[in-house]
Amino acid sequence: MLLLNFSHPLTPQQVAQIERLSGKTIENIIDLAVQFESQQPFLPQLQALMERIPLTPAEWQNAPILINPPSLNYIAVLLLAELHGRMGYFPPLVRLAPVPGELPPRFEAAEILNLQAVRDQARQARY
Repeated sequence: MLLLNFSHPLTPQQVAQIERLSGKTIENIIDLAVQFESQQPFLPQLQALMERIPLTPAEWQNAPILINPPSLNYIAVLLLAELHGRMGYFPPLVRLAPVPGELPPRFEAAEILNLQAVRDQARQARY
């Protein structure tokens, strides 16, 4: 599986947790630091970010891809729309959660969110 990491670098422990939660081996992690300039339009910045991802159209559509999204909600929503357009479906996401009582703060992989399943189930509410 390919993990596109749009957040902080993942620790070996987090990668192991993600593999356990997903039931798949992570073969490659592409780290993509996301820092958008808030005083500039976001869409051109998203396009520049996407140009940094070294995937072909066939890989976008066929590779098993997991996403660790950026934390800023506006960027995450734009990114999901772009990914859906390239992939043809919503990719699954990693949700990291703080470990209670840890100083300094530490995060662990809490769950894998299957966005496509959420979308498919929500469509049933339309009828």
